[in-house]
Amino acid sequence: MAEQQLNAPERARHEIRRSPRTSPSGVHQVTEFQDPGYTIVGNHLTQHRSLSGLAIGLAAYIQSLPEGAPVDIRTLAKRFPEGRERIAAALRELETHGYLERVRRRTDDGRLVTLTISYNNPAATRARRARETAADAKRRTAVEPPRPSPGPAPTAPPAPKPPHVRPSSRPVRPETPRVRAEAPRVRVEAPRVRAEPAPPPPEPQPHTPAHHTPAHHAPAAALLANLRHEDPRLLLSVRDIHRLTPPVAAWLERGASPEAVRSALTTGLPPTLRHPAALLAHRLTELLPPPLPTPQPSAPAAPAPPPLQTCDGCDRAFRAPAPGRCRDCRDCRHPATERGAA
Repeated sequence: MAEQQLNAPERARHEIRRSPRTSPSGVHQVTEFQDPGYTIVGNHLTQHRSLSGLAIGLAAYIQSLPEGAPVDIRTLAKRFPEGRERIAAALRELETHGYLERVRRRTDDGRLVTLTISYNNPAATRARRARETAADAKRRTAVEPPRPSPGPAPTAPPAPKPPHVRPSSRPVRPETPRVRAEAPRVRVEAPRVRAEPAPPPPEPQPHTPAHHTPAHHAPAAALLANLRHEDPRLLLSVRDIHRLTPPVAAWLERGASPEAVRSALTTGLPPTLRHPAALLAHRLTELLPPPLPTPQPSAPAAPAPPPLQTCDGCDRAFRAPAPGRCRDCRDCRHPATERGAA
């Protein structure tokens, strides 16, 4: 038989190394050197068991962006093929697990903006803040000097022994030194008086007697009850409405329209509103308009002149409250009147 000659190239042989830690069908990584411009992402994020794949991808994408880049839902929906609902749900997942934090802040010109804070390692950030808080508390404790504890009262020093004197013919009486005992100095500290905060200003009240139900109370209560339509956070209880009705009635009594009162109470509310009734009471007190000026009494009207009458003697017109003769005819009789009489 002829010798078999093969001209086809030999197939590459891949050795499969079996190890108790690796699987022959798992992932095999090829790591290459990367140029500048890469992002370090921790395994706690990429292997998170509670986050979805979209949330992990968005977190890695947000961490790769420069400072100040827009990461709102509309911008991310233009960048990725997923819709706004899925992107909003993924951002909520990142907020729940601490990788994102969205804060509403007010700028210098009064606009409200949303600031997004991205944490690449939330657990490490929380641990660092806890250590800083503990270090600050320890530093404040070390700066404050400890108060000295009261000790026993000092006693007078013992009298020194007399010096040795050589014996002589005359006995010498040793002198006893005088010891002056000083009273211990006791430092008396004045009790610290805690300054109490100034009481808040009283809420404005209408100038209507207490026994009479003001006419402005009913529209004021209705205005307070309808504030929840402007903002759902302004849902007031019955007790708060009864307490805030007199201040709103004072506004209405001073000539403010219901629209003006509603605008003063609902414009520029903070992003976090914990005590709506307290905020409304503060605004009603601080923004109270001045009372309307008292109308000046008008000058008395001039009396109306008497009506015109026709004189019975000279047929001239004159003003008089009743028909008769004019003043000239009353003073001297008219010639026509004398001829008629003749």
